[in-house]
Amino acid sequence: MLIRHFEYLVALAQERHFARAAAACNVSQPALSAGLRHLEESFGVPIVERGYRFEGFTLEGERILAWARQLLAERDALAQELGAMRQGLVGHLRIGGIPVVLPTLALLTTPFAELYPRVRISVTSLTSREIERGLHECSLDVGLTYLDNEPLARVRSVPLYREQYVLLTPANERFAGRTTATWAEASTLQLCLLNHTMQNRRIIDANFHEAGVTPDPMLETNSVLTLASHLRHGEWSSVLPHTITYMLGDVPGLLVLPLVEPLATHEIGLIFPDRDPVAPVASALISVARNVDIDGALRAMALGPVPAAL
Repeated sequence: MLIRHFEYLVALAQERHFARAAAACNVSQPALSAGLRHLEESFGVPIVERGYRFEGFTLEGERILAWARQLLAERDALAQELGAMRQGLVGHLRIGGIPVVLPTLALLTTPFAELYPRVRISVTSLTSREIERGLHECSLDVGLTYLDNEPLARVRSVPLYREQYVLLTPANERFAGRTTATWAEASTLQLCLLNHTMQNRRIIDANFHEAGVTPDPMLETNSVLTLASHLRHGEWSSVLPHTITYMLGDVPGLLVLPLVEPLATHEIGLIFPDRDPVAPVASALISVARNVDIDGALRAMALGPVPAAL
Protein backbone atom coordinates (compact mmCIF):
# COMPACT_ATOMS: atom_id res chain seq x y z
CA MET A 1 0.00 0.00 0.00
CA LEU A 2 1.42 3.39 -1.06
CA ILE A 3 0.35 6.87 -0.02
CA ARG A 4 -0.23 7.80 -3.66
CA HIS A 5 -3.04 5.23 -3.71
CA PHE A 6 -4.82 7.32 -1.08
CA GLU A 7 -4.24 10.35 -3.32
CA TYR A 8 -6.00 8.49 -6.14
CA LEU A 9 -8.95 7.81 -3.84
CA VAL A 10 -9.28 11.44 -2.71
CA ALA A 11 -8.94 12.66 -6.31
CA LEU A 12 -11.73 10.32 -7.40
CA ALA A 13 -13.96 11.67 -4.61
CA GLN A 14 -13.29 15.23 -5.79
CA GLU A 15 -13.65 14.62 -9.54
CA ARG A 16 -16.38 11.91 -9.46
CA HIS A 17 -14.90 10.65 -12.72
CA PHE A 18 -12.09 8.12 -13.34
CA ALA A 19 -10.41 9.90 -16.26
CA ARG A 20 -10.48 13.32 -14.59
CA ALA A 21 -9.16 11.84 -11.34
CA ALA A 22 -6.30 10.20 -13.23
CA ALA A 23 -5.49 13.50 -14.95
CA ALA A 24 -5.52 15.33 -11.61
CA CYS A 25 -2.97 12.82 -10.30
CA ASN A 26 -0.88 12.95 -13.52
CA VAL A 27 -1.24 9.21 -14.10
CA SER A 28 -3.01 7.07 -16.67
CA GLN A 29 -6.51 5.81 -15.96
CA PRO A 30 -5.30 2.17 -15.81
CA ALA A 31 -2.67 3.19 -13.23
CA LEU A 32 -5.33 4.90 -11.11
CA SER A 33 -7.63 1.87 -11.33
CA ALA A 34 -4.77 -0.45 -10.39
CA GLY A 35 -3.96 1.69 -7.35
CA LEU A 36 -7.57 1.58 -6.18
CA ARG A 37 -7.68 -2.20 -6.64
CA HIS A 38 -4.49 -2.46 -4.57
CA LEU A 39 -6.22 -0.55 -1.75
CA GLU A 40 -9.18 -2.92 -1.92
CA GLU A 41 -6.89 -5.93 -1.78
CA SER A 42 -4.90 -4.48 1.13
CA PHE A 43 -7.98 -3.81 3.25
CA GLY A 44 -9.95 -6.80 2.00
CA VAL A 45 -13.08 -4.77 1.25
CA PRO A 46 -14.66 -3.23 -1.87
CA ILE A 47 -14.12 0.54 -2.03
CA VAL A 48 -15.62 1.69 -5.34
CA GLU A 49 -19.08 0.79 -6.64
CA ARG A 50 -18.27 -0.97 -9.89
CA GLY A 51 -19.85 0.19 -13.12
CA TYR A 52 -19.06 1.59 -16.56
CA ARG A 53 -18.89 5.06 -14.96
CA PHE A 54 -18.06 6.14 -11.44
CA GLU A 55 -21.14 5.38 -9.32
CA GLY A 56 -19.88 6.17 -5.82
CA PHE A 57 -18.20 4.46 -2.91
CA THR A 58 -19.22 1.54 -0.77
CA LEU A 59 -19.82 2.08 2.95
CA GLU A 60 -16.33 0.72 3.60
CA GLY A 61 -14.98 2.99 0.89
CA GLU A 62 -16.51 6.07 2.54
CA ARG A 63 -14.74 5.24 5.81
CA ILE A 64 -11.41 4.65 4.06
CA LEU A 65 -11.90 7.92 2.18
CA ALA A 66 -12.36 9.84 5.44
CA TRP A 67 -9.13 8.38 6.84
CA ALA A 68 -7.32 9.00 3.54
CA ARG A 69 -8.24 12.70 3.66
CA GLN A 70 -6.97 12.98 7.22
CA LEU A 71 -3.78 11.06 6.41
CA LEU A 72 -2.96 13.30 3.45
CA ALA A 73 -3.77 16.45 5.44
CA GLU A 74 -1.42 15.37 8.23
CA ARG A 75 1.29 14.50 5.71
CA ASP A 76 1.01 18.00 4.22
CA ALA A 77 1.04 19.58 7.68
CA LEU A 78 4.20 17.64 8.58
CA ALA A 79 5.87 18.78 5.36
CA GLN A 80 4.93 22.41 6.17
CA GLU A 81 6.31 22.11 9.69
CA LEU A 82 9.58 20.57 8.58
CA GLY A 83 9.91 23.15 5.81
CA ALA A 84 9.30 25.98 8.28
CA MET A 85 12.14 24.67 10.46
CA ARG A 86 14.54 24.94 7.50
CA GLN A 87 13.46 27.95 5.48
CA GLY A 88 10.35 29.57 6.93
CA LEU A 89 6.72 28.70 6.36
CA VAL A 90 5.94 27.46 2.84
CA GLY A 91 2.69 25.92 1.69
CA HIS A 92 -0.88 26.51 0.61
CA LEU A 93 -3.52 28.14 2.83
CA ARG A 94 -7.07 27.21 1.79
CA ILE A 95 -9.76 29.55 3.12
CA GLY A 96 -13.52 29.18 2.78
CA GLY A 97 -15.69 32.18 3.62
CA ILE A 98 -19.37 33.02 3.56
CA PRO A 99 -20.04 35.77 0.99
CA VAL A 100 -20.93 38.52 3.47
CA VAL A 101 -17.59 38.10 5.27
CA LEU A 102 -15.30 38.10 2.23
CA PRO A 103 -15.19 41.93 1.90
CA THR A 104 -13.32 41.99 5.24
CA LEU A 105 -10.94 39.12 4.49
CA ALA A 106 -8.10 41.33 3.23
CA LEU A 107 -7.76 42.68 6.78
CA LEU A 108 -6.44 39.19 7.66
CA THR A 109 -4.73 38.03 4.48
CA THR A 110 -2.72 41.24 3.97
CA PRO A 111 -0.77 41.04 7.27
CA PHE A 112 -0.53 37.26 6.82
CA ALA A 113 1.05 37.65 3.36
CA GLU A 114 3.52 40.19 4.73
CA LEU A 115 4.64 37.74 7.40
CA TYR A 116 4.58 34.62 5.21
CA PRO A 117 5.30 35.63 1.60
CA ARG A 118 6.01 32.04 0.52
CA VAL A 119 2.53 30.75 1.36
CA ARG A 120 -0.01 30.67 -1.46
CA ILE A 121 -3.57 31.61 -0.48
CA SER A 122 -6.76 30.25 -2.04
CA VAL A 123 -10.12 31.79 -1.11
CA THR A 124 -13.47 30.20 -1.99
CA SER A 125 -16.92 31.67 -1.42
CA LEU A 126 -19.05 28.97 0.24
CA THR A 127 -22.12 28.53 2.40
CA SER A 128 -21.58 27.96 6.12
CA ARG A 129 -22.50 24.30 5.72
CA GLU A 130 -20.06 23.84 2.84
CA ILE A 131 -17.31 25.41 4.96
CA GLU A 132 -17.94 23.02 7.82
CA ARG A 133 -17.94 20.06 5.44
CA GLY A 134 -14.71 21.28 3.82
CA LEU A 135 -12.97 21.44 7.19
CA HIS A 136 -14.11 17.93 8.09
CA GLU A 137 -13.04 16.58 4.68
CA CYS A 138 -9.64 18.36 4.89
CA SER A 139 -10.26 20.36 1.69
CA LEU A 140 -10.10 23.62 3.70
CA ASP A 141 -7.65 24.77 6.37
CA VAL A 142 -9.82 27.51 7.91
CA GLY A 143 -13.25 29.06 7.46
CA LEU A 144 -14.87 32.43 8.11
CA THR A 145 -18.48 32.19 9.25
CA TYR A 146 -20.98 32.83 12.04
CA LEU A 147 -20.05 31.51 15.49
CA ASP A 148 -23.29 31.98 17.43
CA ASN A 149 -26.20 31.14 15.16
CA GLU A 150 -26.36 27.62 13.68
CA PRO A 151 -24.47 24.90 15.60
CA LEU A 152 -20.87 24.13 14.65
CA ALA A 153 -19.45 20.65 15.18
CA ARG A 154 -15.86 19.50 15.72
CA VAL A 155 -14.30 22.91 15.17
CA ARG A 156 -12.46 25.52 17.23
CA SER A 157 -12.96 29.23 16.74
CA VAL A 158 -11.41 32.69 17.08
CA PRO A 159 -13.93 35.58 17.31
CA LEU A 160 -13.26 38.47 14.91
CA TYR A 161 -16.10 41.01 15.10
CA ARG A 162 -19.83 41.42 15.66
CA GLU A 163 -21.99 41.83 12.58
CA GLN A 164 -24.95 44.22 12.62
CA TYR A 165 -27.47 44.96 9.87
CA VAL A 166 -28.24 47.97 7.75
CA LEU A 167 -30.89 48.94 5.24
CA LEU A 168 -29.47 50.17 1.95
CA THR A 169 -32.14 52.12 0.12
CA PRO A 170 -32.50 55.04 -2.33
CA ALA A 171 -32.36 58.47 -0.69
CA ASN A 172 -35.91 59.74 -1.06
CA GLU A 173 -38.48 61.61 0.98
CA ARG A 174 -39.56 58.53 2.93
CA PHE A 175 -36.31 58.33 4.88
CA ALA A 176 -35.23 61.98 4.66
CA GLY A 177 -33.42 63.05 7.81
CA ARG A 178 -33.61 59.56 9.32
CA THR A 179 -30.68 57.94 11.14
CA THR A 180 -32.28 54.48 11.53
CA ALA A 181 -34.98 52.33 9.95
CA THR A 182 -37.09 49.50 11.33
CA TRP A 183 -37.26 45.95 10.04
CA ALA A 184 -40.99 46.44 9.48
CA GLU A 185 -40.30 49.43 7.21
CA ALA A 186 -37.63 47.48 5.32
CA SER A 187 -40.09 44.67 4.57
CA THR A 188 -42.29 47.02 2.48
CA LEU A 189 -39.55 48.01 0.02
CA GLN A 190 -38.50 46.56 -3.35
CA LEU A 191 -35.97 44.17 -1.86
CA CYS A 192 -33.09 42.18 -3.29
CA LEU A 193 -31.71 39.69 -0.77
CA LEU A 194 -29.38 36.75 -0.52
CA ASN A 195 -31.18 33.45 -0.98
CA HIS A 196 -31.99 30.84 1.65
CA THR A 197 -28.85 28.77 1.05
CA MET A 198 -27.03 31.59 2.87
CA GLN A 199 -27.00 31.66 6.66
CA ASN A 200 -27.12 35.46 6.49
CA ARG A 201 -30.55 35.24 4.85
CA ARG A 202 -31.79 32.87 7.51
CA ILE A 203 -30.62 35.35 10.16
CA ILE A 204 -32.32 38.23 8.35
CA ASP A 205 -35.57 36.30 8.05
CA ALA A 206 -35.46 35.60 11.80
CA ASN A 207 -35.11 39.33 12.47
CA PHE A 208 -38.03 40.14 10.19
CA HIS A 209 -40.04 37.44 11.98
CA GLU A 210 -39.20 39.00 15.36
CA ALA A 211 -40.52 42.31 14.00
CA GLY A 212 -43.76 40.54 13.05
CA VAL A 213 -43.33 40.83 9.26
CA THR A 214 -42.32 38.61 6.34
CA PRO A 215 -40.19 39.98 3.49
CA ASP A 216 -41.22 39.37 -0.12
CA PRO A 217 -38.05 40.04 -2.13
CA MET A 218 -38.32 40.64 -5.84
CA LEU A 219 -34.78 39.33 -6.45
CA GLU A 220 -32.78 36.65 -4.64
CA THR A 221 -29.18 35.57 -5.26
CA ASN A 222 -26.21 33.86 -3.61
CA SER A 223 -23.89 36.68 -4.74
CA VAL A 224 -23.14 39.82 -2.73
CA LEU A 225 -21.75 41.40 -5.90
CA THR A 226 -25.11 40.93 -7.61
CA LEU A 227 -26.83 42.74 -4.75
CA ALA A 228 -24.24 45.52 -4.84
CA SER A 229 -24.73 46.07 -8.56
CA HIS A 230 -28.52 46.32 -8.17
CA LEU A 231 -28.19 48.86 -5.37
CA ARG A 232 -26.44 51.18 -7.80
CA HIS A 233 -29.41 51.22 -10.17
CA GLY A 234 -33.14 51.83 -9.92
CA GLU A 235 -35.23 51.63 -6.76
CA TRP A 236 -33.72 48.50 -5.22
CA SER A 237 -33.19 48.17 -1.48
CA SER A 238 -31.41 45.46 0.51
CA VAL A 239 -30.59 44.35 4.04
CA LEU A 240 -26.95 43.44 4.56
CA PRO A 241 -24.26 43.46 7.26
CA HIS A 242 -22.81 46.86 8.12
CA THR A 243 -19.46 45.72 6.68
CA ILE A 244 -20.93 45.96 3.17
CA THR A 245 -20.18 49.71 3.24
CA TYR A 246 -16.48 48.81 3.18
CA MET A 247 -16.96 47.12 -0.20
CA LEU A 248 -19.61 49.42 -1.70
CA GLY A 249 -18.00 52.71 -0.80
CA ASP A 250 -19.94 55.94 -1.07
CA VAL A 251 -22.76 55.42 -3.59
CA PRO A 252 -24.48 58.70 -4.52
CA GLY A 253 -28.18 58.62 -3.76
CA LEU A 254 -27.96 55.54 -1.51
CA LEU A 255 -28.79 55.72 2.18
CA VAL A 256 -27.22 53.34 4.73
CA LEU A 257 -29.48 53.15 7.79
CA PRO A 258 -28.90 50.91 10.84
CA LEU A 259 -31.86 48.60 11.40
CA VAL A 260 -33.65 48.67 14.75
CA GLU A 261 -36.65 47.03 16.36
CA PRO A 262 -34.88 44.66 16.79
CA LEU A 263 -31.25 45.82 16.94
CA ALA A 264 -29.59 42.48 16.19
CA THR A 265 -25.97 41.32 16.18
CA HIS A 266 -24.12 38.10 15.40
CA GLU A 267 -20.52 37.08 15.93
CA ILE A 268 -18.23 36.41 12.97
CA GLY A 269 -15.12 34.34 13.50
CA LEU A 270 -12.41 32.08 12.16
CA ILE A 271 -13.02 28.33 12.50
CA PHE A 272 -10.61 25.43 12.06
CA PRO A 273 -10.68 21.66 12.71
CA ASP A 274 -10.74 20.48 16.32
CA ARG A 275 -7.68 18.28 16.13
CA ASP A 276 -3.99 18.42 17.00
CA PRO A 277 -1.57 19.34 15.74
CA VAL A 278 -3.10 22.29 13.89
CA ALA A 279 -1.73 22.63 10.35
CA PRO A 280 1.11 25.21 10.35
CA VAL A 281 -0.51 27.46 7.72
CA ALA A 282 -3.77 27.47 9.70
CA SER A 283 -1.90 28.10 12.96
CA ALA A 284 -0.12 31.07 11.37
CA LEU A 285 -3.41 32.66 10.23
CA ILE A 286 -4.95 32.01 13.66
CA SER A 287 -2.05 33.90 15.24
CA VAL A 288 -2.62 36.83 12.88
CA ALA A 289 -6.38 36.80 13.62
CA ARG A 290 -5.75 36.98 17.37
CA ASN A 291 -3.59 40.06 16.92
CA VAL A 292 -5.67 42.05 14.43
CA ASP A 293 -8.52 44.29 15.62
CA ILE A 294 -10.92 43.64 12.73
CA ASP A 295 -13.76 45.60 14.31
CA GLY A 296 -11.55 48.62 14.96
CA ALA A 297 -10.07 48.44 11.47
CA LEU A 298 -13.52 48.37 9.86
CA ARG A 299 -14.59 51.44 11.81
CA ALA A 300 -11.39 53.29 10.94
CA MET A 301 -11.73 52.50 7.24
CA ALA A 302 -15.45 53.27 6.94
CA LEU A 303 -16.27 55.83 4.25
CA GLY A 304 -18.16 58.59 5.99
CA PRO A 305 -19.37 58.60 9.60
CA VAL A 306 -20.18 55.30 11.24
CA PRO A 307 -23.85 55.30 12.31
CA ALA A 308 -24.25 55.74 16.05
CA ALA A 309 -26.30 52.55 16.38
CA LEU A 310 -23.33 50.54 15.13
